[in-house]
Amino acid sequence: MTIDEGRRVRLTADLRLGGLVVPAGEDSPEAGAGFLALAAGVEGTVERVDEDRPQSQEVREYERLKSLLDDFGHQMPPGSRRQLEEQVGSLEPAWMAYQERKLRLTVRVRFDNGFVLDDAPGDLFTSA
Repeated sequence: MTIDEGRRVRLTADLRLGGLVVPAGEDSPEAGAGFLALAAGVEGTVERVDEDRPQSQEVREYERLKSLLDDFGHQMPPGSRRQLEEQVGSLEPAWMAYQERKLRLTVRVRFDNGFVLDDAPGDLFTSA
């Protein structure tokens, strides 16, 4: 399932949330601790989707050099093109490892009961 902003979703597992209680708009926590349970099946609307798959320096360099090779390789002198192809080839293992790494997806969902769950893993939800 693809999770997009505005999509209706349903929580697939019971959640138990605990921690310090911080009133909205304040920086320092109150003296007490809080606990909240959300039952599987609760529905809400996705307000924000964040995708994260951090790139290493090698991956950024691969993307840059591969783009250069694809766009201008046919115009390069043979020696320069061969050198660029070797550089791209040496960075290919880092690129393949990056492609295989799982994309981390987090969402902010406003449930119908008014609760908001932020930075929640996207795989906790299914389409409603």
